[in-house]
Amino acid sequence: MTSTDQPSEPTYADRVYRSGGGVAGGVMLLLLSVWLGGDALINGTGRTPWLALAGLLLVVPLVIAFTLRPAVFAGEDRLRVRNPFRLITVPWAAVRDIRAGYSAEVFTEGGGKFQLWAVPVSLRQRKRVARRQARSAHDDPHGVTSVSADVNDTKARMAQADQTVVELRELAERGGTRASAQGEAVARWAYEVIAPALAGLVVLIVLLATG
Repeated sequence: MTSTDQPSEPTYADRVYRSGGGVAGGVMLLLLSVWLGGDALINGTGRTPWLALAGLLLVVPLVIAFTLRPAVFAGEDRLRVRNPFRLITVPWAAVRDIRAGYSAEVFTEGGGKFQLWAVPVSLRQRKRVARRQARSAHDDPHGVTSVSADVNDTKARMAQADQTVVELRELAERGGTRASAQGEAVARWAYEVIAPALAGLVVLIVLLATG
């Protein structure tokens, strides 16, 4: 094998983070919207089918945008954040910090800040975790648990959003020095969601105004 035939580094699939509750709620809302809208389209009279069609054209993209669309893709070289109306790509070298306060956010070297819609922060879950930790400390006041076991169990004792932030920070730290992970954050509008929703809104306004 010649020097130019060196095997390339293995590539791994992106880690994908989504809100399970958001996806489940979105599916239910879509089914309800299609059921009600479909019934109006088929059985409605007069302007009702047109109003139903315009309503579906407005509602369906918005439901998808806020429930099914949000996701965070963490790859070897970059973080891709799919929010309701924007797609943000941040190379790991451009990540300054990732935090989860009242919401999960990524901060870039250029001073940008982007919310991670797919990583919801639950203050209730944090309180439950804090209560469990307090009970654990009470049951083990002298800290006899081994250090290695405690380290391995740290993430398991965190709220879900905090676990995700720790994992993303680790990926950013490992990938930030990679040559292929250099660059600046780029954000673009999700016109595939915005356009049909606006079209539905315009049609609905026209129908209501001329009714």
